[in-house]
Amino acid sequence: MSNSINAKLKKVLVIGLGQLGLPVAKYVNDKGFDVSGYDISSEAMIRAQEKIGLKTTTSFRNFDIYIICISTHNSSNITSPQIEGLISVTNKISMEANNGSLVSIESTIPNGTSKKIFELLEHRLHVVHAPHRWYSLDEEKYGVNQLRVIGGVNPCCLKLGLEFYAGHSKCDTEISTDEEILNNYNKHENTNTSFIETQQNFNDSNTLSNNNQLESQTYIQSLEIPMHSVSSIEVAELTKIIENSHRYLQIAFAEELYLYCQANNILFSELRDALNTKWNVEILEPRDGIGGHCLPKDTKMFLTSSKMRSKILQSALEVDTLYRDFLTRREKKLITSVDNLTN
Repeated sequence: MSNSINAKLKKVLVIGLGQLGLPVAKYVNDKGFDVSGYDISSEAMIRAQEKIGLKTTTSFRNFDIYIICISTHNSSNITSPQIEGLISVTNKISMEANNGSLVSIESTIPNGTSKKIFELLEHRLHVVHAPHRWYSLDEEKYGVNQLRVIGGVNPCCLKLGLEFYAGHSKCDTEISTDEEILNNYNKHENTNTSFIETQQNFNDSNTLSNNNQLESQTYIQSLEIPMHSVSSIEVAELTKIIENSHRYLQIAFAEELYLYCQANNILFSELRDALNTKWNVEILEPRDGIGGHCLPKDTKMFLTSSKMRSKILQSALEVDTLYRDFLTRREKKLITSVDNLTN
């Protein structure tokens, strides 16, 4: 018998079938799992059926794994974070899911959200956060199966998540002892027999693994994605929003450098080419401002993740506003010039 606690976890529900969820569902399906999809939009579900032949459902019952890929931005302002949709989905999972199932949050979320989700699930389900790094413009190189970061609310959550994503439960970080894990769960009134049985399976698998280190590398049906595990789920949450905040800074610096060149009569493209000849310098090309929803939204998530005010990120927001204002003025000036010529 396999020592894996996910040996029977085969049915997967991908929640959210948009730009990220659709390729995730396709990838999971290609790996041989029994996959269904759900989206609040009936049009999105029809598109998933037609495009990748995905089964769709409105019921969350009888699934072993839930992958959440929903948007976390305000529908009326895509640059502002909002998790109401995530909370709504979690409540539905809580009402319909079997105890001990795995919930993987791939959506980008504010720091501390995963544990809130765990609370809403009454500590009955395993919760991990494995933020995506998928890039639509180069899916071949930056697709679903690139190196990912993963964190779990508890060590047994992380173990199960690693087995599902990577095919093994080897952690990059030290995990708690079995006694510590059980003590943690016994603190909660809502802990039930089914979840304790799942935890016992985890303990049994650890015992087998300690007897034979090769057991942890036994093949388990998985997504075969390389994973970097972290010691706390908060680190996984922060990793994603800081990655995008760093990108925001890089673009904002390029925008400010462009404005500097305009003010000092210097050709930006020539200066950029010269700077980028150095091996550790990469000046980006500013375009129409820092657009889309990911970078602005995730930068705001990071700004609100700490009581310490980030002066450099706040300045980056101001730089992007100045750059956009410059582009607007330049466009108006160009339109005026064209109008004068035609008149």
